[in-house]
Amino acid sequence: MQNFAEIQALMKSELELMDKILVNRLDTNVDLISQMSHYIINSGGKRIRPLLLLLCAKATDYDGDYHYSMAVVIELIHTATLLHDDVVDQSSTRRGQETANELWGNAPSVLVGDFLYSRAFEIMVEPNSMAIMKILSKATNQISEGEVLQLLNIKNAKVTQSEYFQVIERKTACLFKAACQIAGILSGSNQNIIEALGSFGMHLGNAFQVIDDTLDYESNALIIGKEIGDDLSEGKVTLPMIYALEKTSGSKNKMLSNAIKQADSSNIESIVEILLNVDAFNYSRNIAREQSAKAIESLDLIPSSEYKSALRLLCELSLERNS
Repeated sequence: MQNFAEIQALMKSELELMDKILVNRLDTNVDLISQMSHYIINSGGKRIRPLLLLLCAKATDYDGDYHYSMAVVIELIHTATLLHDDVVDQSSTRRGQETANELWGNAPSVLVGDFLYSRAFEIMVEPNSMAIMKILSKATNQISEGEVLQLLNIKNAKVTQSEYFQVIERKTACLFKAACQIAGILSGSNQNIIEALGSFGMHLGNAFQVIDDTLDYESNALIIGKEIGDDLSEGKVTLPMIYALEKTSGSKNKMLSNAIKQADSSNIESIVEILLNVDAFNYSRNIAREQSAKAIESLDLIPSSEYKSALRLLCELSLERNS
Protein backbone atom coordinates (compact mmCIF):
# COMPACT_ATOMS: atom_id res chain seq x y z
CA MET A 1 0.00 0.00 0.00
CA GLN A 2 1.24 3.45 -0.92
CA ASN A 3 -1.70 5.84 -0.73
CA PHE A 4 -5.01 6.51 0.98
CA ALA A 5 -7.02 5.06 -1.91
CA GLU A 6 -5.33 1.69 -1.33
CA ILE A 7 -6.22 1.79 2.37
CA GLN A 8 -9.82 2.52 1.38
CA ALA A 9 -9.70 -0.38 -1.09
CA LEU A 10 -8.44 -2.71 1.66
CA MET A 11 -11.38 -1.71 3.85
CA LYS A 12 -13.93 -1.25 1.05
CA SER A 13 -16.51 -3.77 2.26
CA GLU A 14 -16.21 -2.64 5.90
CA LEU A 15 -16.58 1.04 4.98
CA GLU A 16 -19.56 0.34 2.74
CA LEU A 17 -21.33 -1.62 5.47
CA MET A 18 -20.54 1.06 8.03
CA ASP A 19 -21.95 3.75 5.71
CA LYS A 20 -25.11 1.71 5.22
CA ILE A 21 -25.56 1.39 8.99
CA LEU A 22 -24.82 5.11 9.39
CA VAL A 23 -27.59 6.05 6.97
CA ASN A 24 -30.03 3.66 8.68
CA ARG A 25 -29.18 5.02 12.13
CA LEU A 26 -29.91 8.57 10.99
CA ASP A 27 -33.49 7.55 10.26
CA THR A 28 -36.01 9.89 11.89
CA ASN A 29 -39.50 11.13 11.05
CA VAL A 30 -38.40 14.71 11.72
CA ASP A 31 -37.65 15.94 8.21
CA LEU A 32 -35.31 18.80 9.16
CA ILE A 33 -33.12 16.53 11.29
CA SER A 34 -32.94 13.99 8.48
CA GLN A 35 -32.16 16.62 5.85
CA MET A 36 -29.42 18.34 7.86
CA SER A 37 -27.87 15.11 9.16
CA HIS A 38 -27.53 13.62 5.71
CA TYR A 39 -26.17 16.90 4.34
CA ILE A 40 -23.26 17.09 6.74
CA ILE A 41 -22.58 13.33 6.78
CA ASN A 42 -22.27 13.38 2.99
CA SER A 43 -20.22 16.58 2.78
CA GLY A 44 -16.98 14.95 1.67
CA GLY A 45 -15.19 13.83 4.83
CA LYS A 46 -12.69 10.98 4.62
CA ARG A 47 -14.14 9.05 7.60
CA ILE A 48 -10.66 8.89 9.19
CA ARG A 49 -11.90 8.26 12.73
CA PRO A 50 -14.26 5.37 11.98
CA LEU A 51 -11.66 3.98 9.56
CA LEU A 52 -9.18 3.87 12.44
CA LEU A 53 -11.62 1.86 14.55
CA LEU A 54 -12.26 -0.61 11.74
CA LEU A 55 -8.54 -1.01 10.99
CA CYS A 56 -7.61 -1.48 14.65
CA ALA A 57 -10.37 -4.08 15.05
CA LYS A 58 -8.99 -6.00 12.09
CA ALA A 59 -5.41 -5.59 13.31
CA THR A 60 -6.38 -7.20 16.64
CA ASP A 61 -8.35 -10.05 15.02
CA TYR A 62 -11.86 -9.00 16.04
CA ASP A 63 -14.38 -11.35 14.42
CA GLY A 64 -17.69 -9.83 15.56
CA ASP A 65 -19.93 -7.10 14.13
CA TYR A 66 -19.99 -4.40 16.79
CA HIS A 67 -17.04 -2.57 15.21
CA TYR A 68 -19.44 -1.32 12.52
CA SER A 69 -21.90 0.28 14.94
CA MET A 70 -19.09 1.64 17.12
CA ALA A 71 -17.49 3.20 14.02
CA VAL A 72 -20.87 4.83 13.37
CA VAL A 73 -20.87 6.19 16.94
CA ILE A 74 -17.44 7.74 16.39
CA GLU A 75 -18.58 9.37 13.13
CA LEU A 76 -21.78 10.70 14.72
CA ILE A 77 -19.86 12.27 17.60
CA HIS A 78 -17.38 13.83 15.19
CA THR A 79 -20.18 15.16 12.99
CA ALA A 80 -21.98 16.64 15.97
CA THR A 81 -18.81 18.51 16.97
CA LEU A 82 -18.52 19.92 13.43
CA LEU A 83 -22.06 21.28 13.58
CA HIS A 84 -21.41 22.93 16.93
CA ASP A 85 -17.94 24.18 15.90
CA ASP A 86 -19.31 25.93 12.82
CA VAL A 87 -21.90 27.75 14.94
CA VAL A 88 -19.30 28.85 17.50
CA ASP A 89 -16.85 29.92 14.76
CA GLN A 90 -19.63 31.50 12.66
CA SER A 91 -18.22 29.55 9.70
CA SER A 92 -19.98 29.85 6.35
CA THR A 93 -18.03 27.13 4.50
CA ARG A 94 -16.45 23.78 5.31
CA ARG A 95 -14.64 21.58 2.77
CA GLY A 96 -15.66 24.05 0.09
CA GLN A 97 -19.39 23.73 0.83
CA GLU A 98 -21.81 25.91 2.74
CA THR A 99 -22.08 24.92 6.39
CA ALA A 100 -25.35 23.74 7.90
CA ASN A 101 -25.62 26.90 9.99
CA GLU A 102 -25.22 29.00 6.84
CA LEU A 103 -28.03 27.10 5.13
CA TRP A 104 -30.44 26.49 8.02
CA GLY A 105 -29.33 28.82 10.80
CA ASN A 106 -27.62 28.47 14.17
CA ALA A 107 -30.50 27.13 16.26
CA PRO A 108 -31.27 24.14 13.97
CA SER A 109 -27.53 23.35 13.72
CA VAL A 110 -27.10 23.22 17.49
CA LEU A 111 -30.22 21.12 17.97
CA VAL A 112 -29.34 18.66 15.19
CA GLY A 113 -25.85 18.40 16.69
CA ASP A 114 -27.55 17.45 19.96
CA PHE A 115 -29.61 14.84 18.10
CA LEU A 116 -26.43 13.28 16.65
CA TYR A 117 -24.83 13.14 20.10
CA SER A 118 -27.90 11.52 21.63
CA ARG A 119 -28.23 9.04 18.77
CA ALA A 120 -24.57 8.13 19.26
CA PHE A 121 -25.18 7.44 22.94
CA GLU A 122 -28.25 5.40 22.03
CA ILE A 123 -26.07 3.14 19.85
CA MET A 124 -23.02 2.93 22.10
CA VAL A 125 -24.85 0.89 24.77
CA GLU A 126 -25.49 -1.99 22.35
CA PRO A 127 -22.26 -3.97 22.96
CA ASN A 128 -23.17 -3.82 26.67
CA SER A 129 -19.60 -2.83 27.52
CA MET A 130 -19.05 -0.51 30.46
CA ALA A 131 -15.44 -0.04 29.31
CA ILE A 132 -16.57 1.28 25.91
CA MET A 133 -19.18 3.57 27.49
CA LYS A 134 -16.56 4.97 29.87
CA ILE A 135 -14.17 5.71 27.01
CA LEU A 136 -16.80 7.40 24.85
CA SER A 137 -18.37 9.42 27.65
CA LYS A 138 -14.91 10.62 28.70
CA ALA A 139 -14.01 11.48 25.10
CA THR A 140 -17.14 13.54 24.53
CA ASN A 141 -16.49 15.37 27.80
CA GLN A 142 -12.90 16.09 26.77
CA ILE A 143 -14.01 17.37 23.37
CA SER A 144 -16.27 19.88 25.13
CA GLU A 145 -13.38 20.90 27.39
CA GLY A 146 -11.18 21.39 24.32
CA GLU A 147 -13.75 23.61 22.65
CA VAL A 148 -14.10 25.76 25.77
CA LEU A 149 -10.32 26.02 26.19
CA GLN A 150 -10.02 27.07 22.56
CA LEU A 151 -12.73 29.67 23.11
CA LEU A 152 -10.86 31.02 26.15
CA ASN A 153 -7.71 31.31 24.02
CA ILE A 154 -9.38 33.32 21.27
CA LYS A 155 -7.50 36.58 20.54
CA ASN A 156 -4.89 35.71 23.17
CA ALA A 157 -1.40 36.34 21.81
CA LYS A 158 0.18 34.81 24.93
CA VAL A 159 -1.01 31.23 24.37
CA THR A 160 1.87 28.80 24.93
CA GLN A 161 2.70 25.61 23.04
CA SER A 162 1.72 23.63 26.14
CA GLU A 163 -1.70 25.32 26.20
CA TYR A 164 -2.09 24.69 22.48
CA PHE A 165 -1.52 20.96 22.97
CA GLN A 166 -4.00 20.91 25.85
CA VAL A 167 -6.58 22.12 23.34
CA ILE A 168 -5.80 19.79 20.44
CA GLU A 169 -5.43 16.70 22.62
CA ARG A 170 -8.97 17.26 23.86
CA LYS A 171 -10.53 18.78 20.76
CA THR A 172 -9.12 16.33 18.20
CA ALA A 173 -6.80 13.62 19.44
CA CYS A 174 -9.01 12.18 22.17
CA LEU A 175 -11.59 10.92 19.64
CA PHE A 176 -8.80 9.29 17.58
CA LYS A 177 -7.64 7.67 20.82
CA ALA A 178 -11.14 6.50 21.75
CA ALA A 179 -11.72 4.94 18.32
CA CYS A 180 -8.53 2.88 18.57
CA GLN A 181 -9.09 1.81 22.18
CA ILE A 182 -12.65 0.66 21.48
CA ALA A 183 -11.35 -1.68 18.78
CA GLY A 184 -8.98 -3.28 21.30
CA ILE A 185 -11.78 -3.70 23.84
CA LEU A 186 -14.06 -5.32 21.25
CA SER A 187 -11.37 -7.80 20.27
CA GLY A 188 -10.67 -8.74 23.89
CA SER A 189 -7.08 -7.50 23.74
CA ASN A 190 -5.06 -7.24 26.93
CA GLN A 191 -4.64 -3.88 28.68
CA ASN A 192 -1.15 -3.31 27.23
CA ILE A 193 -2.52 -3.61 23.68
CA ILE A 194 -5.48 -1.33 24.47
CA GLU A 195 -3.14 1.29 25.93
CA ALA A 196 -0.81 0.98 22.93
CA LEU A 197 -3.75 1.53 20.57
CA GLY A 198 -4.81 4.55 22.62
CA SER A 199 -1.30 5.98 22.44
CA PHE A 200 -1.27 5.41 18.68
CA GLY A 201 -4.56 7.27 18.26
CA MET A 202 -3.56 10.17 20.52
CA HIS A 203 -0.25 10.82 18.74
CA LEU A 204 -1.78 10.41 15.28
CA GLY A 205 -4.57 12.83 16.24
CA ASN A 206 -2.01 15.38 17.41
CA ALA A 207 -0.04 15.07 14.17
CA PHE A 208 -3.24 15.36 12.15
CA GLN A 209 -4.30 18.59 13.90
CA VAL A 210 -0.85 20.21 13.75
CA ILE A 211 -0.75 19.63 9.99
CA ASP A 212 -4.30 20.96 9.69
CA ASP A 213 -3.31 24.14 11.53
CA THR A 214 -0.20 24.53 9.39
CA LEU A 215 -2.18 24.13 6.16
CA ASP A 216 -4.40 27.01 7.24
CA TYR A 217 -1.48 29.36 6.56
CA GLU A 218 0.15 27.44 3.70
CA SER A 219 -2.78 26.51 1.50
CA ASN A 220 -5.91 28.04 -0.03
CA ALA A 221 -9.63 27.48 -0.51
CA LEU A 222 -9.20 25.45 -3.70
CA ILE A 223 -7.10 22.88 -1.85
CA ILE A 224 -8.43 22.71 1.72
CA GLY A 225 -11.91 24.15 1.28
CA LYS A 226 -11.31 27.28 3.33
CA GLU A 227 -9.46 30.55 2.83
CA ILE A 228 -5.86 31.01 3.93
CA GLY A 229 -5.74 32.59 7.38
CA ASP A 230 -9.25 31.52 8.38
CA ASP A 231 -8.01 30.48 11.83
CA LEU A 232 -6.47 33.92 12.32
CA SER A 233 -9.64 35.69 11.21
CA GLU A 234 -11.47 33.72 13.92
CA GLY A 235 -8.86 34.69 16.52
CA LYS A 236 -7.56 31.12 16.87
CA VAL A 237 -3.93 30.84 17.98
CA THR A 238 -2.25 27.74 16.52
CA LEU A 239 1.27 26.31 16.55
CA PRO A 240 2.81 28.18 13.57
CA MET A 241 1.75 31.52 15.03
CA ILE A 242 2.76 30.60 18.59
CA TYR A 243 6.23 29.64 17.37
CA ALA A 244 6.56 32.81 15.27
CA LEU A 245 5.63 34.95 18.28
CA GLU A 246 8.37 33.19 20.26
CA LYS A 247 10.95 33.88 17.54
CA THR A 248 10.17 37.49 16.65
CA SER A 249 10.50 40.86 18.32
CA GLY A 250 9.83 44.50 17.59
CA SER A 251 7.51 45.45 14.73
CA LYS A 252 7.15 41.90 13.42
CA ASN A 253 6.10 40.56 16.79
CA LYS A 254 3.72 43.50 17.19
CA MET A 255 2.14 42.79 13.78
CA LEU A 256 1.52 39.15 14.70
CA SER A 257 0.25 40.02 18.16
CA ASN A 258 -2.13 42.71 16.89
CA ALA A 259 -3.46 40.41 14.16
CA ILE A 260 -4.37 37.85 16.82
CA LYS A 261 -5.85 40.37 19.27
CA GLN A 262 -7.99 41.88 16.52
CA ALA A 263 -8.69 38.58 14.68
CA ASP A 264 -7.47 40.40 11.59
CA SER A 265 -6.16 38.51 8.56
CA SER A 266 -6.07 41.53 6.23
CA ASN A 267 -2.23 41.48 6.29
CA ILE A 268 -2.07 37.73 5.74
CA GLU A 269 0.63 37.91 3.04
CA SER A 270 2.98 39.82 5.35
CA ILE A 271 2.13 37.48 8.21
CA VAL A 272 2.85 34.38 6.12
CA GLU A 273 6.18 35.94 5.08
CA ILE A 274 7.12 36.38 8.74
CA LEU A 275 6.13 32.76 9.46
CA LEU A 276 8.28 31.61 6.56
CA ASN A 277 11.26 33.70 7.69
CA VAL A 278 11.29 32.16 11.16
CA ASP A 279 10.71 28.65 9.77
CA ALA A 280 7.38 28.29 11.59
CA PHE A 281 5.99 25.86 9.03
CA ASN A 282 9.03 23.58 9.13
CA TYR A 283 8.97 23.71 12.93
CA SER A 284 5.30 22.75 13.03
CA ARG A 285 5.80 19.95 10.52
CA ASN A 286 8.72 18.63 12.56
CA ILE A 287 6.47 18.53 15.64
CA ALA A 288 3.91 16.62 13.57
CA ARG A 289 6.64 14.20 12.44
CA GLU A 290 7.61 13.58 16.06
CA GLN A 291 3.99 12.82 16.93
CA SER A 292 3.63 10.55 13.90
CA ALA A 293 6.82 8.67 14.83
CA LYS A 294 5.49 8.14 18.37
CA ALA A 295 2.25 6.83 16.91
CA ILE A 296 4.12 4.31 14.75
CA GLU A 297 6.26 3.28 17.74
CA SER A 298 3.06 2.58 19.68
CA LEU A 299 2.19 -0.13 17.15
CA ASP A 300 5.17 -2.30 18.17
CA LEU A 301 2.96 -4.58 20.30
CA ILE A 302 0.47 -5.14 17.45
CA PRO A 303 1.08 -8.29 15.34
CA SER A 304 2.20 -7.73 11.76
CA SER A 305 -0.60 -7.68 9.18
CA GLU A 306 -1.81 -5.65 6.23
CA TYR A 307 -4.04 -3.75 8.65
CA LYS A 308 -1.09 -2.76 10.83
CA SER A 309 0.72 -1.67 7.65
CA ALA A 310 -2.30 0.47 6.77
CA LEU A 311 -2.18 2.11 10.22
CA ARG A 312 1.51 2.89 9.75
CA LEU A 313 0.79 4.31 6.31
CA LEU A 314 -1.94 6.56 7.74
CA CYS A 315 0.71 8.10 10.02
CA GLU A 316 2.95 8.81 7.05
CA LEU A 317 0.10 10.14 4.90
CA SER A 318 -1.07 12.47 7.67
CA LEU A 319 2.19 14.38 7.23
CA GLU A 320 1.88 14.65 3.45
CA ARG A 321 -1.76 15.65 3.08
CA ASN A 322 -2.86 18.96 1.63
CA SER A 323 -6.50 18.77 2.70
